[in-house]
Amino acid sequence: MSAHPRLLLRDDPGRSVALDPRTPLSIGRDPASGLCLSQAQGVSRHHALVRVSRTRADQWLLCDLGSANGTYLEGARLRDCRPLSDGDEIRLGLKGPVLQFRATSRPAAPVLAQPAAGQLDFAGRSLPLDRIRSAYVRSRRRHPQAFSWWLLLCLGGLLLLPFPWLFWPLQLGALAGWILLGSRWEHLLEVTLQDGLAYRHRFDSLETALAHRNGIRKAMGAAPAAGRRP
Repeated sequence: MSAHPRLLLRDDPGRSVALDPRTPLSIGRDPASGLCLSQAQGVSRHHALVRVSRTRADQWLLCDLGSANGTYLEGARLRDCRPLSDGDEIRLGLKGPVLQFRATSRPAAPVLAQPAAGQLDFAGRSLPLDRIRSAYVRSRRRHPQAFSWWLLLCLGGLLLLPFPWLFWPLQLGALAGWILLGSRWEHLLEVTLQDGLAYRHRFDSLETALAHRNGIRKAMGAAPAAGRRP
């Protein structure tokens, strides 16, 4: 097992580079890049950077360096630096190479269910593994309107300002509700087929969602390659 996390090419797993927390890894066509992809389509001379967070020594970040075609983490284009999780996929440009981030240790990654060889039981459907194009985890707030509710309650509470014994409990209750509801997240595991159909499964735990995503990707890698990836 490697001492440090690694980046590897999805379509050529034998080609990988170890990440050193003391030295950020530059990615691009420049020969001086830590990961040089001089012949890759859509890759800029100085495309992206992978480095350790300045506040957490165990957290790796992916940063776009103003590339012409963009850097995509789990299907979403980067606008700034974002943290990496084990198994995350990084695409350089819309049609460029795909890199996978592998952490130092990889816990067993389950699949929701595999009822038969070459099949995945997901979201109540049996999906052929060789027809799965991608598996991504997308996190979102469970109550995105919490701030609006809090603001409306605060503004409405101003009518009770002459009655402080009513005003302050309402304000404190609204603040507590905003903190409680606004801090709740849900994590959607989305599996997309070659024909564009997408199926989703919701998890309360990000770690569980990522573990299932990694298990599906591992199963995809073991399935016949014909027609599986564009």
